Amino acid sequence: MKPYDTLAAVDLGSNSFRLEVARVAGDQLYPLDSLKETVRLAGGLAADKQLDEATRTRALACLQRFGERLRGLSPETVRCVGTSTLRVARNADVFIRQAEAALGHPIEIVAGRE
Repeated sequence: MKPYDTLAAVDLGSNSFRLEVARVAGDQLYPLDSLKETVRLAGGLAADKQLDEATRTRALACLQRFGERLRGLSPETVRCVGTSTLRVARNADVFIRQAEAALGHPIEIVAGRE
C-alpha cells in the first residue's frame, strides 16, 4: 500500500454507524473527524429477515451525511464495512447498492471475526 495523507473508515454496525477520518504522519494516526450515529439497523430486521423501510431510510440519511464528509477522498483511502445485520438481511444487496451511492464508496461485508 502506498502512503496516504488521510485515511477513513466507515463501520455499518448492527446498532451504530461510525465514521473515522485520520491524518497519517509517519506511523501515527491523528484524528481529523469522527461521527457516530445510532441507526439500529438490527432493530429494523423483520422476522422474514428483510430490513424495513423506516430503518433503510434512517440508515441512508446517515450515510448521505457521512458521504459529504468523505467527498474528495480517493477510494484507496476509504474502507467501508458492513457487519452482522448486512450478512443476514435478505434485501441487503439492494440496501448496499443504495448505501454505496449515498457514501460514494464501495461497502465490503466482513466476517464476524474482522
